Amino acid sequence: MRTRLVLAWASAVTAAFSAAVAAGPVAAAPAGRASLAPTARCPRLSGGLPWYGDNRARLQRVIDERGTCHGRGGPRPVAAFDWDNTITKNDVTDATISWSLRHDKILRPASWKDTSKWLTGTADKALTDACGTGVAVGAPLPTSTNARCADEILQIREDGRTMSGEAAFAGQWDHRRTVPQYAWVPQLFAGHTVPELRAYTEAARAEALAAPVGATRTVGTHVLPAYVRYYEQQRDLVRTLQKAGFDVWIVSAGSEPVTEVWSRGIGIDRAHTVAIRSVLDGEGRITTSNAGCGGVGATRGEVIPYIDGKRCWINQEIYGIKGRAAWDRQAPPRRIALGGGDADTDVTFVGDATGAHLVLNRNKGEVMCRAYDNADGRWVVNPMFIEPLPRRTTAYPCATAAYTEPDGTPGPVRRGDGGVVPDQWDTVY
Repeated sequence: MRTRLVLAWASAVTAAFSAAVAAGPVAAAPAGRASLAPTARCPRLSGGLPWYGDNRARLQRVIDERGTCHGRGGPRPVAAFDWDNTITKNDVTDATISWSLRHDKILRPASWKDTSKWLTGTADKALTDACGTGVAVGAPLPTSTNARCADEILQIREDGRTMSGEAAFAGQWDHRRTVPQYAWVPQLFAGHTVPELRAYTEAARAEALAAPVGATRTVGTHVLPAYVRYYEQQRDLVRTLQKAGFDVWIVSAGSEPVTEVWSRGIGIDRAHTVAIRSVLDGEGRITTSNAGCGGVGATRGEVIPYIDGKRCWINQEIYGIKGRAAWDRQAPPRRIALGGGDADTDVTFVGDATGAHLVLNRNKGEVMCRAYDNADGRWVVNPMFIEPLPRRTTAYPCATAAYTEPDGTPGPVRRGDGGVVPDQWDTVY
């Protein structure tokens, strides 16, 4: 059992949080001035790794105020981070898919529709036509030489459409709890064992770390990033948080065995890594079902660590909150102190943090609207540390369309009091 909550913490945590809140929000300091004097007891973030503006000082303040290193006692605070494009530059799940396609590691399903409950007939036909039926069910597809097959798989993974532009998924799902093409990734590896998937990831990791920054590779006709890098600033932040007594977790919408291989590279073990957790069959092989959260049992992708689902998994796995209550925003003592992400998939749990909300700017709508609105004064925005994006030239449509409703329709981003966030301009790039 991976639960880390001790229910008897409640009164002690409340007292610790109240003391921290009394210090006020983590506001920006004047240029060139640290927001808090150094604390001898608390480990320091490296001064040799560049951060935007006074972001290092603002994060250091959270470490000093919330870490057990301050010597005031109390339970360990929690920090939680997304993985892809938050801790690393580029997507590690995509790196594993790329490697697997180039090494014939995707097994032919009896029917492509078996891989996802939402896969359309059009997508099923496109995959069948492209990948063929020349190998036995359960045998490896020759994707290293069959560019059409590799292309269809990559296109559906990338944007939920076939190579001809038709929707690959249809039906109903909660758009704040899952997205079919994310859930489809571990489903593609059905029939493999977890150790096999870890081995493919190890090979893909070695290849991606060896490739030069900026390198690309063509798979089918898709041009993909060939490299992945750990962000040294994030590695240093995780290490410093751990030294300061924080319990540090990864919560990703990728495949759990894949994320686990990468997370140990920054000193986070499997027990502190949460991602899409596949259900295994009696022989230990991955199936097309995944474990559930918040009172929802095993499904075929309906509940994954995605937007509101990340909050659910944090509440369930870290704080031991079971049933429907895991979907709810908890009282401050049962919330993370620091959250880090890069996309709308992370916006709910990052927003739940009581000390600082760290966002790497990838021009994603809802999360950037909330970050730039900075309603509580605790949002910390940083450009990507490698190959940052240029400034967005139009305002984020916060007041009209940056929020994704559960049924998938766009709507306005609202603050906790119900007020609409005005459109925001990109200022950190």
